[in-house]
Amino acid sequence: MRRPIKKTKNFNTRYRILAVILAVVLVLYTFRSASLQIFNSAEYKAQASGVSIRTAAIKAPRGEIVDYYGRPLATNREGYNIVFYSAYIDKDNLNNTIVTLMRLLSNNNLSWNDDLPIKYSNGKFSFTDKSTAVAKLKKNLKLADYATVGNCMDALIEKYVLQGKDPAMQRRIAGVRYTMDAADFSISYPYTFAEDVTPKVMAEVSESGFYLKGVMVEVSQFREYSKDSVAPHIVGSVGPIYAETWNDYKDDGYSYGDKVGVSGIEAQSEDYLRGKDGEITYTLDASGKVLSSEVTKAPVAGNTVKLTIDKTIQIAAQKALKDVIQKCNADKVYVNAASAVVLNIKTGGVMAAATNPTYTYADLDDEKTLEKLQKDKTGKPFFNRAFNGAYPPGSVFKPAVAAVALQLNKITTTDTIYCNGIYDFFPVYKPKCMGHHGYISLNRAIAKSCNIYFYELGRRVGIKELNKYCRYFGLGEKTGIEISESAGTLAGPDEKEFWYDGDTVQAAIGQSDNAFTPLQLATYASTIANNGVRYKTTLISKVLNYEQSKVVLDNKPVVMQKINFKSGVLDAVKKGMLSVTEDGTGSTLFKNYPIKIGGKTGTAQVTGKKDHTVFICFAPFDNPEIAVAVLIEHGQFGKYSGSVVNSILNAYFYTQIAGYTTQTTENLLN
Repeated sequence: MRRPIKKTKNFNTRYRILAVILAVVLVLYTFRSASLQIFNSAEYKAQASGVSIRTAAIKAPRGEIVDYYGRPLATNREGYNIVFYSAYIDKDNLNNTIVTLMRLLSNNNLSWNDDLPIKYSNGKFSFTDKSTAVAKLKKNLKLADYATVGNCMDALIEKYVLQGKDPAMQRRIAGVRYTMDAADFSISYPYTFAEDVTPKVMAEVSESGFYLKGVMVEVSQFREYSKDSVAPHIVGSVGPIYAETWNDYKDDGYSYGDKVGVSGIEAQSEDYLRGKDGEITYTLDASGKVLSSEVTKAPVAGNTVKLTIDKTIQIAAQKALKDVIQKCNADKVYVNAASAVVLNIKTGGVMAAATNPTYTYADLDDEKTLEKLQKDKTGKPFFNRAFNGAYPPGSVFKPAVAAVALQLNKITTTDTIYCNGIYDFFPVYKPKCMGHHGYISLNRAIAKSCNIYFYELGRRVGIKELNKYCRYFGLGEKTGIEISESAGTLAGPDEKEFWYDGDTVQAAIGQSDNAFTPLQLATYASTIANNGVRYKTTLISKVLNYEQSKVVLDNKPVVMQKINFKSGVLDAVKKGMLSVTEDGTGSTLFKNYPIKIGGKTGTAQVTGKKDHTVFICFAPFDNPEIAVAVLIEHGQFGKYSGSVVNSILNAYFYTQIAGYTTQTTENLLN
């Protein structure tokens, strides 16, 4: 007899599931009721009565940029902006309000924001040369790509009700109205009509509030850079967000016209420097009239970025480059440009990086000067030669060749090579030396910069092994610096379709296709001085909060490479570099210098032009602290690059700064 199937267990399970579901539903209903009656009651009551809530941003101050010792490089100052607030402005009288303000600003030689890519001149309208902006204008006006400037103006005149006004005034008003629309002018996005107006204009606008409804003067923060324009290529600059780029920033919480970093550390550290905007909440009635406003979130200032740059050394380097170019030209050694880099050997921090020709921050604010500098294709003042200029290194490359030859047992410190002025190993190709050195060993070969000696070392080592170790030194490799840099070129089969032994011997004296940046050369000198340890180069020491009371980022030194040279290899190379400054090619300037220096001079051949002059060094010799690289384009003679090195060393070792201490690893980490 079959037993009946028991259903009690399944029934109980289902019952429990239904009970749980019912409980969850009851909880959800309870929570929703509480939300309606308690948490969001004000909002729903407002909606029920036709009242609405809108929010707008309160701008946070941008973080500052300071040097290693906290001295300001990029700071903020207070100024005044004229701002339109949609919640209060008289939209029916907007054009008249704009005209009133334009006349006031014109009478005080001030400008206003206008991004309309149309100009009016000699009785005619024409597009500016901003093709991207013109395309965006046509798209915004829903016109075809082939629309003329006349078509665009007709659409603007109709859209903004500008009929009957003279053409010049039509263009001015349309420019403001178009820019307002591009900025999504609304309660959530107030519109900045003019920036950094004078206190006089501020007072006049404030006093006119009774008839300029919705027009307010706000205290705002403006970027201010050191008056002596310290390291402009490194610090960088900020610029406004324009209509054609706003969509790239809008989703990240920026407003139209906000200032963002456009170059240098200002751009690289944008996320640190940018503050967190606050929020003001408006309550409006059904007609759009503001009933109340309340700051619901306070703004938070951006962080302070502390660089590794030493302002004193940076100024000395900038001045030295300017002076040496003037000196060269006075001596009829016509020079266009020069650059210098100073590194902290123990950390990889860039203490100074200068390039000339350069620019000042005042130049950026003067339209005519700015345009002139931008058109200078010879001097290229906006080009950072220290980090992006790649040059043949010449004889400063020879210490690397010596180190590799010693490491691979291709030579010893006592072995000699005979120099009679001509390298005659090859049957046909016979490169020359600058002198006749007779039998010469490694130390004297470095000191006297004997080409024959290094031709032979290059041939013995071979390009493959030579380049392997040169990359360890950071030559032909990016250094890891935070802003734009060139990787340079390491000469070899990878860079040339056909490679011959003659190319190898030329590469061994820093010629052929070798081309390195002054930053790479300083890193290379630092690695030799640091016994084969190469640090990642950096511009940032720390990131602190705005008040500089809390560390946000501690940028500790990073080892990029540790070259395991045999004992004595780099000691021999460094002794050769000491001989350069004591009785070699660099002794004229440094044999009586009170601090011992390891250095190497170089003249790099440039086809059809005068040689570049290069100088690398490290000091003090016995306990190296800084490495320096200087390059003068077409400077010909080592005395010129050496004089810049001299000025930099003087600034480092002999400039006393009250309240400051020498940069050390402990300083950087604490």
